[in-house]
Amino acid sequence: MSERASIPKRDPEEVPDRESGIETVESGSEAIIASLEQAGVDHAFGVQGGAIMPVYDALYDSSIRHITMAHEQGAAHAADAYGVVTGEPGLAMATSGPGATNLITGLADAAMDSDPMIALTGQVATDFVGNDAFQETDTTGITMPVTKANYFADHSDTVGDDVSEAFALAREGRQGPTLVDLPKDITKGETDQWPKPPETPDTHDEPVEADESAVEAAARTLKAADRPLILAGGGVIKSEASDELRSFAREYEIPVITTMPGLGTFPETDDLSLGMAGMHGTGAANMAVTNCDALLGVGTRFDDRLTGGVDTFAPDADVIHIDIDPAEISKNIEADHPLIGDAERVLEQIDDALTAAPSADQWREQCRTWTEEYPLDYETPEDEPLKPQYVVETFDELADDDAIVTTGVGQHQMWAAQFWTYEYPRTWVSSNGLGTMGYGVPSAIGAKIGAPDTEVVAFDGDGSFLMTMQELSVAVRENLDITYVVLNNEAIGMVRQWQDGFYEGRRMASEYPWVPEFDKLAEAFGARGFRLEDPEDVEETIQAAREYDGPAVIDAIIDPAENVFPMVPSGGDNGLFALNEQHLEMI
Repeated sequence: MSERASIPKRDPEEVPDRESGIETVESGSEAIIASLEQAGVDHAFGVQGGAIMPVYDALYDSSIRHITMAHEQGAAHAADAYGVVTGEPGLAMATSGPGATNLITGLADAAMDSDPMIALTGQVATDFVGNDAFQETDTTGITMPVTKANYFADHSDTVGDDVSEAFALAREGRQGPTLVDLPKDITKGETDQWPKPPETPDTHDEPVEADESAVEAAARTLKAADRPLILAGGGVIKSEASDELRSFAREYEIPVITTMPGLGTFPETDDLSLGMAGMHGTGAANMAVTNCDALLGVGTRFDDRLTGGVDTFAPDADVIHIDIDPAEISKNIEADHPLIGDAERVLEQIDDALTAAPSADQWREQCRTWTEEYPLDYETPEDEPLKPQYVVETFDELADDDAIVTTGVGQHQMWAAQFWTYEYPRTWVSSNGLGTMGYGVPSAIGAKIGAPDTEVVAFDGDGSFLMTMQELSVAVRENLDITYVVLNNEAIGMVRQWQDGFYEGRRMASEYPWVPEFDKLAEAFGARGFRLEDPEDVEETIQAAREYDGPAVIDAIIDPAENVFPMVPSGGDNGLFALNEQHLEMI
């Protein structure tokens, strides 16, 4: 380990010597900041620039603490992760033109995962809009497909109300990202209009309770089932329904599987837990969903990585689908019993309607048999390199029970999902739907800011880490106690795995002939770097990184031949999963 440069660090508890907040409004910018403060916003993630500068100037006197990120994409991912762990919209700020376009990936990511987030972007003055002015782009047009709602502010008197409404929409109902585009003349313009509190518009009406007759029919189906199963998705966490789901499953003794966004909704140490289902889900979960006769899906999109081929997904099951968004009902999987409403309340409704638990003793025994028959395991020959699964498992054993895990995207993401034991909601922070490489480094920053007293570990791959490692400078500057683990196989591992499995081993552009030494890069950034190669050093290295007070990076040199299994080929039958390369060739 090299001697690190002396880096000035900020005390996370330090509060700038400024006013406690906006008390009177004299400009559009002050109305914006007053709106945010009124909504309870306490942190912002962003990058300064010309068109957004008036808003930043008003932020100078605000109680909101600003985290200056290295790149606007990092700001979006940090704000996204902040929203995941707190349940309140994270705030991302950027200037016009490239600042706004650099947010697009993060907005799309939050939209796919229904994460609460609000973005504020600067814009050229209204007189210049449409004239190809310096750093002008059609931000509302570009972001319309990847936001729940977006606004072009057109008057200083109403810009604060625009921000309040955008915040409310990001938080209420099916959560998601919203954006307000802020022309410079609007933010600089005079106004004395105090913004309205954050409220959704009158036209916004998302149901809370499901139709009673539909609930009663669903309850009858569950009661009569011989092989009932609960599928818990990310919507369970978004609606704060995890406690209700746990109580419901235990009261009626129904086995539970989760989607990847649903990790933590149900404790994986519970006897009823079968783990994550889908492409890289457990054998028990995929056998259960293939053989159940009643499936209660709660807050899930039934996306293709979960279902595989829709014709073979839960083929014998009556499907009960709870979702707050009617657009998701029967979009991918036909719902026999559509229940539109808030997950927590609809579960309560079914509980009230159920007169008895289903008789499913044999089914529960069968699920336990599958758990024993298809454990998540891996081989550890003495003459082979470090196994990534062992790194994740060992960290899980050493970490706090409520530690938050963030990831990039790729093989490391799957190993983190498979070999970490998730006990609580809001402890899994990942790019589930969009699959954004580079999400891990900035999302760990947002997660730590949102949950400063909780341990945060980020599992990343070398490919993913290379995309956003500049944000490590932010973790150092803010003195954030985060442990980054780079599972380094010198490749874009998931792409290589698919090339080996489905493209006759033609490894085009998936392997790196050279990668940096990430432990040394960490030292250059001012973090603590560790290099890990020997399996015997795993526990000691992880513990040393955890004990370091500040950001630490473990460059874990893993077996490049290791792949992620179980695996269901894309569009395949979940019940026909491969446990290794040989199985994959036979499917």
